[in-house]
Amino acid sequence: MGRVNDLSALLTDEGQSLLAALRDHDPAQELALATRLRRDHPADLVSAALGQARLRQRAVAKFGAEDAHRMYFTPHGVEQATRRSVAAYRAARFAALGVRRVADLCSGVGGDAIALARAGVQVLAVDRDPLTSAVVRANAEALGLAELIEVRCADVTETDTTGCDAVFVDPARRGGRGRIFDPEAYSPPLSWALSAARTHPVAALKIAPGIPHERIPGDFRAEWISDGGDVKEAVLWYGAFPPGSPAVRATLLPGPHSLTGGGLPDPAVRPVGRYLYEPDGAVIRAHLVAEVARDLDGGLIDETIAYITADAARATPYATGYEITDTLPFNLKRLKALLRAREVGTLTVKKRGSAVEPEELRRKVRPQGPNAATVFLTRVAGAPSMLVGHPLPAAV
Repeated sequence: MGRVNDLSALLTDEGQSLLAALRDHDPAQELALATRLRRDHPADLVSAALGQARLRQRAVAKFGAEDAHRMYFTPHGVEQATRRSVAAYRAARFAALGVRRVADLCSGVGGDAIALARAGVQVLAVDRDPLTSAVVRANAEALGLAELIEVRCADVTETDTTGCDAVFVDPARRGGRGRIFDPEAYSPPLSWALSAARTHPVAALKIAPGIPHERIPGDFRAEWISDGGDVKEAVLWYGAFPPGSPAVRATLLPGPHSLTGGGLPDPAVRPVGRYLYEPDGAVIRAHLVAEVARDLDGGLIDETIAYITADAARATPYATGYEITDTLPFNLKRLKALLRAREVGTLTVKKRGSAVEPEELRRKVRPQGPNAATVFLTRVAGAPSMLVGHPLPAAV
């Protein structure tokens, strides 16, 4: 869907009927389906409906089937939209701070606006693209949230946010050549977003997870958020935490589980013990591996590798634990012999600090058998190594 007229056509009774018929269509049969539908419907409408049906199928992973098949999307909007669980977490934090009206600047297709409205917060959703603004309006109507979401098509840098007690800014971080790593090349630039945030009691700015810590202003607090083990975003919060609170935090969803800290020295390097812990990506991005190592009474296997080794199995939401059965110098023949002796056919390969690709290793060792194992390709005290083990039970 590339034009406002396409969206308007999809909102008609005929367009709605087509979308309902295409809800569970098989993309492999799309050509034959399009030919059949064009016998009874305009070709442009069929094309728009098929395109929207494809976008809805892609959006299920972020929004869930119930919402995705009622909403409207653009290709860019699906790619950039906030995952529903992350948006709901952030909206709950705004609501808990007593925020009543948020200016959602660079609203995209409305994922965050929808979450805020569902949390009982009124939203001014602003985007400069006419089609995107029309999509937000259609989504608010489709989900019964139109009374809480005001949509405005405008340049966010020229938008009056008076009357809003908070702002949320989600600047574009992709350009024609892919991801943008310089925050000042965001659209709008991070410096503008920081200034806009400081004019309100509460603000949140969405940024790339790889932002250097030295770029975080002293009057903001940074939070890295992961969902299901995958780092989804980083957020700079203004006015959301008491003065003197830790500058960084890692939040893991579902949960949420939030770890704060900062300032601990790097853990000592120690020999590989019985257990290995792989910190969540948000913990690593927030530079909180030392806090997890302290809680596990553990140390690092290498000063440059974020794997924690410990002698006891302890429960933590901030790292995945493994029991290590073998520690080997890097040698594919030895690994292949070990896996054959253990009858390992299901091999999970993880790497950190190794140039070997997991698929390359599987192809060379050719695991066979009824058992499963995990191998870590990494460095131990500077030496290329292989650690073999298996995940700890979830209860541990």
